[in-house]
Amino acid sequence: MAQPIDIVSRSLKDIGALEAGETPTPEAAQDAFDMLNDMLDQWSNEDMMVYNFTEIIFPVVGGQTQYTIGPGGSVGATFTGSISGNVLTITAISSGAVTLNQTLTGTGITAGTTIVSFISGAGGNVLETGTYQVNISQSVASTTITGYYQKPLRVNSAYVRINTTSNGQPIYGGGLDYPVAVLTLDDYSMIGLKSLNGPWPKALYYNPGDTLGNLSVWPNPAQGEMHLFTDTIFARFTTMYDIMRIPQGYVNALRWCLAERLMPMYGKASPVQISMIQKFAGEAKATIKRTNMRPQMVARYADALLTGRSKDAGWILTGGFLR
Repeated sequence: MAQPIDIVSRSLKDIGALEAGETPTPEAAQDAFDMLNDMLDQWSNEDMMVYNFTEIIFPVVGGQTQYTIGPGGSVGATFTGSISGNVLTITAISSGAVTLNQTLTGTGITAGTTIVSFISGAGGNVLETGTYQVNISQSVASTTITGYYQKPLRVNSAYVRINTTSNGQPIYGGGLDYPVAVLTLDDYSMIGLKSLNGPWPKALYYNPGDTLGNLSVWPNPAQGEMHLFTDTIFARFTTMYDIMRIPQGYVNALRWCLAERLMPMYGKASPVQISMIQKFAGEAKATIKRTNMRPQMVARYADALLTGRSKDAGWILTGGFLR
């Protein structure tokens, strides 16, 4: 599998900074590696360059309308588990939900360890023990593990699951799902009574913030299991020898787009090379965007239907913007 050093070396050869068979100096490799990570950060902001969605799941706390997402945020999971090779075994969950793309921290856990797939753990419910696959092979004895989400740049869509109960206790994995409207700041500001009590959230507003994302739900909920769908953030490579786990086509796009960005630094590319590199970089990104392009949404619930009824007096409490 490809590594960042492979991308760096090929890009430097493409612009004529290296000859065939040569290896970059440590200084040149580090400069190109830093630029590669900076480019990945930018791609996280380009909607059609993102190939994966993260489903963020967390139980709503009765009476709480504010939540934070990111390292150290209130949304995440705490559980007891062990790791053998690439298999995470969870024996008990004390809080939150265990899902894909969570980053794990705890005693003895290698930095950058994330959950990449389900095995016996369903991963779609708040209390789901079992086994999961992680991206880094390691050996960790049973310990308390914290799972957190990378701070998303936006929330694309959401729904709330209302679980059935038995003897007053929720039965996770059942119940009904209700769509939740994702509001802009202007629409959220127009809600006159943000502390209005309700059975479960009907709308949300998300502010990406600086280090933590801030999520506000409305009305003030009594119950619910929130499911948010966000674009997955491209993870920065830790070293030049990390194993790259990306879909087909991305290695080629990284190579040519990095070469395009390195050209001004070295100035060795001829006009023919410049034209060729720009052409290949543009084609590589265009191919990925065609693959990731989402079909146009042709029908959906109107936000008014999600947050209120047109023939009651609820508009008095919301500033009138909900029809």
